[in-house]
Amino acid sequence: MSGKVLEKKLHDSGRFWVFNKEYISEFVYGGIDGAITTFAVVAGAAGAGAEIYWVLIFGFANLIADGFSMSVGNFLSVQAERDNYEKHKAIEYWEIDNLREKEVQEIREIYEAKGFKGDLLEQVVEVITADKDVWVDTMMKEELEMAKDDKTAFSTAVATFISFNVVGIIPLLSYVLAGAFDINESYLFSISCGATAVALMVVGYLKSIVTQKKWLRGVIETLLLGGFAAFLAYFVGEWLAKYFL
Repeated sequence: MSGKVLEKKLHDSGRFWVFNKEYISEFVYGGIDGAITTFAVVAGAAGAGAEIYWVLIFGFANLIADGFSMSVGNFLSVQAERDNYEKHKAIEYWEIDNLREKEVQEIREIYEAKGFKGDLLEQVVEVITADKDVWVDTMMKEELEMAKDDKTAFSTAVATFISFNVVGIIPLLSYVLAGAFDINESYLFSISCGATAVALMVVGYLKSIVTQKKWLRGVIETLLLGGFAAFLAYFVGEWLAKYFL
């Protein structure tokens, strides 16, 4: 990939990040995963009574590695969906070229099921089958129930990685700023809990927009999920520290 091509893709990614609401799902799920997994690391370290530098080392290692892993998984998933769409699209083109009458009949049956009859039905069939691209697009949507997502695998991967790190760094901020602002170490985990709770509430609200559910439900679900993960990590860390340190 040339430098100019990569630069253009990053520019496009930045553009969607600011303006395109289609990527809110990537932000939500990347953000939830980032906040919960990083906070679990912080909670486990706090339960084990680890020093600040260990919290930062493992926290940032998790942030970068898990963020990259999630974005790669997202990339491969979206790419697989696009490849599957293109494969079926090619099959439809072949069938139109080689099994034309059968495909015409399928269009007729599709619109007959929608209530079209007589001359109107035949006019619809004639219009659709007159343009091969329109015909294939109709078959993809109506017969196979497949629609091509305009979002590219690269852009969704970038969105996921950015959201994972932007939200995921919040549980670590109190530890990052501890030295600069001389924060009492005994308060760091409590500050991290509060900051993470706020982050999860915001992401939970955005999640309700994506899932089209009540915002309060989205907020509570996300908070409970994050809280339970932190609870487990904290007491596992405490137990391990008690028996092995």
